[in-house]
Amino acid sequence: MAVANTTKTSWRLQEIVAHSSNVVCLALGKNSGRLLATGGEDCRVNIWAVSKPNCIMSLTGHNNPVECVKFNNSEEQVVAGSQSGSLRVWDLEAAKILRTLMGHKANICSLDFHPFGEYLASGSMDTNIKLWDVRRKGCVFRYKGHTQAVRCLAFSPDGKWLASASDDSTIKLWDLTAGKMITEFTAHTGAINIIQFHPNEYLLASGSSDRTIKLWDLEKFKMIGSSEGEMGPVRCLAFNLDGCCLYSGAVDSLRVYGWEPNRCFDVVPVGWGKVADLAICNHQLIGVSYNLTNVSSYVVDLTRVKKSGSVIQGVIQDDQPLTEPSPKGSTLRRNYDRPLTTCSTQRVKQSSESDRRSPEGERRSPSSEDEKESSAEIRNPEDYKEIFQPKSAICRVEPTMVATAPRPIPVVTTRPPTSNHPPAPHPAPPPVVAMAKAKPQPSVILSTRNEPIGLNVGDFLPPARNNRPSVLGDDEALAQIRKGHDTMCVMLTSRHKNLDTIRAVWGSGDVKVWRLTDRYHDLFPPRSLWKLDLCTSILPQIEELLQSKYESYVQTGCTSLKLILKRFWPLISDTLTAPPSVGVDITREERHQKCKACYKQLKNLSNVVKNKADQVGRHGSAFKELQLLMAPLDY
Repeated sequence: MAVANTTKTSWRLQEIVAHSSNVVCLALGKNSGRLLATGGEDCRVNIWAVSKPNCIMSLTGHNNPVECVKFNNSEEQVVAGSQSGSLRVWDLEAAKILRTLMGHKANICSLDFHPFGEYLASGSMDTNIKLWDVRRKGCVFRYKGHTQAVRCLAFSPDGKWLASASDDSTIKLWDLTAGKMITEFTAHTGAINIIQFHPNEYLLASGSSDRTIKLWDLEKFKMIGSSEGEMGPVRCLAFNLDGCCLYSGAVDSLRVYGWEPNRCFDVVPVGWGKVADLAICNHQLIGVSYNLTNVSSYVVDLTRVKKSGSVIQGVIQDDQPLTEPSPKGSTLRRNYDRPLTTCSTQRVKQSSESDRRSPEGERRSPSSEDEKESSAEIRNPEDYKEIFQPKSAICRVEPTMVATAPRPIPVVTTRPPTSNHPPAPHPAPPPVVAMAKAKPQPSVILSTRNEPIGLNVGDFLPPARNNRPSVLGDDEALAQIRKGHDTMCVMLTSRHKNLDTIRAVWGSGDVKVWRLTDRYHDLFPPRSLWKLDLCTSILPQIEELLQSKYESYVQTGCTSLKLILKRFWPLISDTLTAPPSVGVDITREERHQKCKACYKQLKNLSNVVKNKADQVGRHGSAFKELQLLMAPLDY
């Protein structure tokens, strides 16, 4: 039996009762594979940690059943669409409703977040596709062309295109910058349920109710492959992270496909029934399915699955002959060029179109009554802190079934064994105190955290005697509380005085005396005070902010730099490239010197931005957008 367990390829992780009424939809977080969102007929969205039985957070606000849910790429936000056509976006880190978006006339069938910017696409049974600016709370573009419900939406990895799949058996590819359709694929004969972009190459996969999977070349806009082995409608697809193969979640099985030539490399039995979503993380594939009020999760060990193109010691894992392989480092088709694309390239087009959009699409933020009805209820604070302020990955290992198998020592164990029997003859875990002292500080200190950084609460408590917590008397407890109180009052009084000074400067509008002093990096002047003089003072401070370990400082630096680039770069560029003036123009000379100083500082900042543009998550998206805005500096 032990041997069977060690060679098992798939297993059920857990089954949970997700809602008080039937589950309608669910979605896994694709970035980590550790988060699950479920939507139900009870009009709620529940957030779960994969492998944990308790709900972390319950999101309310919809008055109709939730039809579709989706995480953004950083898994800090979740959007849910309802049967009435409304959308609600929640900020999971802040545990609050972020936006309510109205405009669709029927059920929401599909959702997707833009990979870089604050944009969201939604598809509905009203056959329309809408692109929303989450920050401005409005619809910025509407794509029309499908004749039936839009079942799936997917942004390309570089953020330039949006693919849509519909019950009308067509796939449409939209250019976000131009706001028009590029091409249409019509080879399917049934409703299309799922589409997925290849992570690197110009390739698109689609799964349909006609029981086929088709692959499309996005350079030549033609079909390059089609599978015929599915036993039922194709609902889930996922490319391997390196793009070597395609996984299809079939009924009670996982199929692994290759293309050029078309082959099925492996079929893995999995008891997940009609799987609803897939995610890949740490060489494991997570699949989730639902039935009535229950949600089941399953794990497939991808190291035991036969993949297309995987080469081990020079031997290709396939019994069929292959065509001659491409030279190392080359691909059959073009790769996406992510760093050169971000939402800001489309914003000009969308803003100009938004001025002419219909009143139906101009419905902005909800009424105050709607906002009050929406809430995010944290049901499990410990899991909430672990997930949204993570310190370690959630374990998704196969459950041990053999009593004699060795058990790993839990990382979070803090209580000694209470049994009177002698312990087993294996090394004891290290003391908890030693582990706490050896704990490294995080490289990035989050802006939303529930504990101070670098402080241990135990250091401020009297030592325990005989490993038992001491009981303090009233006088001793009050003395402990008052310890250091006077010092803290002096510090807070000084900080309050400095904040009053900054407030007076803001009111006077005298930017010459304004400085980022005393580490008030979370503050920056109102936009009405931003002038060229201020830029020369702020830019040196921005470099320090961008390289800070504090998340709030980095956010402030990115916001300030973005504002300077958008407001002052045209002036700086025009001033430096203008021909010399005739005669003496003191005002122009002063402006030229300021622009020259700003340009030199921006060039230094561009190197910092380039080095940080490869980060993932919210900061990576911000630095990618800044990199694009700073591209003219290189010319």
